[in-house]
Amino acid sequence: MKKVNKLFSIFLIFFSVQFSFAQDSLKLSHQEFLNVVKNYHPLAFKYQLQNRIANAEITKARGNFDPVLAGKLGEKNIDGTHYYKQKNLELGIPTWYGIDIHGGYNYIEGDKLSNTETLGGLYQFGITIPLAKNLLYDKRRAMLDQSKFGLKMTEAEQIVLTNELLLDAENTFWEWVKNYEIYKLQKSAVEINRKRLELTIKTFEYGERPAIDTVEASSQLQSFELQERDAYLNFVKSTQDLQMFLWKDNQELFEISQLIFPSSNLDEHSGYSDYEFLVQDVQSKQLENHASLEYYLQKQNILESERRLKWQSFLPKIDFTYNFFNKENYKADNLPFFENNFQYGLKLEIPIFLRQARADYEIAKLKISQNQQDSQLKFREINTKIETYKNEVSNYFTQIDISTKNLNNYQRLLNAEEMRFSNGESSLFLINTRENKLLEAQEKNLELKTKFLKSYNKLKWFNENFIR
Repeated sequence: MKKVNKLFSIFLIFFSVQFSFAQDSLKLSHQEFLNVVKNYHPLAFKYQLQNRIANAEITKARGNFDPVLAGKLGEKNIDGTHYYKQKNLELGIPTWYGIDIHGGYNYIEGDKLSNTETLGGLYQFGITIPLAKNLLYDKRRAMLDQSKFGLKMTEAEQIVLTNELLLDAENTFWEWVKNYEIYKLQKSAVEINRKRLELTIKTFEYGERPAIDTVEASSQLQSFELQERDAYLNFVKSTQDLQMFLWKDNQELFEISQLIFPSSNLDEHSGYSDYEFLVQDVQSKQLENHASLEYYLQKQNILESERRLKWQSFLPKIDFTYNFFNKENYKADNLPFFENNFQYGLKLEIPIFLRQARADYEIAKLKISQNQQDSQLKFREINTKIETYKNEVSNYFTQIDISTKNLNNYQRLLNAEEMRFSNGESSLFLINTRENKLLEAQEKNLELKTKFLKSYNKLKWFNENFIR
């Protein structure tokens, strides 16, 4: 930033002597500027990365349902005693409904085996079924659901944040254009008054004007020169603000090394003609489809998923496991599940006081209630903003119409005063007064157009937040 400030200091000093429109100056249009912000601004790039992170979270959650293949190879031998030699291969397959399927092959031999071990090769196929807790909903399903809701939540947030960035950038652009046009007005006024001073000096030398008129003309010129310098400083400052949105494709700040001017002007904007269509379009949208509310809706889904998961803690944990065995090189005539070559188990866990379960469930419900209140507040905020922006746009458009008529009247008064002055019926003082009023009206007109465009942009980018 020191380098940028130094660059602008040099920029300001160089043009404090004389401002010229060099042929190698850069022209930046409104659309070109927005394209740069959309494609290269670090925040826009960051918001895109958030979506990729959310997609990765879904992949991560799906990993909880991936089959797991495990193998084990071991042997124990002490002082010539062959305790055991073992080979084991297992495959576990988790399913969506909390049921785990597993199968495997185990081979073991040795002199010091446990009585529960089976010599030789043994095939195993089994299943574990939760009979209460985790049967209807469990952590694996909750994580996947929440990651899917999280992606939609991130996408909605990304829409809002990106549009806020573009709104800020676009309003900065039109503020820059306004300051440039004000500078051109002041520069034009300086040129006119410089010529007027030269003409007044000549008429004084010919004896047609009193000496005091040269003082009047000189004073007016100096006043406009001061205003020109101030307008130029504002233009340079707004150029520096604009530069904060100009980035290159390698995420490096674009440094201005030559003149840069807007190729767009305030009068070219399409908002003056289509703002009523924009208002109608916004009015036709359902507020529930706004991305800000979509964010809270998906957050509600995540919290509801968490509540369902916490409710499972009230249920007793009853897991039934069954394994069917078959020895290697042995063919069974039938599958007597509970007569031979089987193993089953039933595990029961019941928390006595359920204090943790009750507390977790209560917290989950409170978070849902809190999010519902936040959603209602956001709904009212969105509705209020829409009405505010609609009123601003309509009001500023009316003011522009009045200001333009007023501006035309000041121009006619100045023209008439100059005609009277040429006929010897007026004074330089009255011309300067009319000219000052005209310049004030011109600047006021530009200010109103800028305010209109800023309000129009607020409504436009707010409208872009509706996702369906």
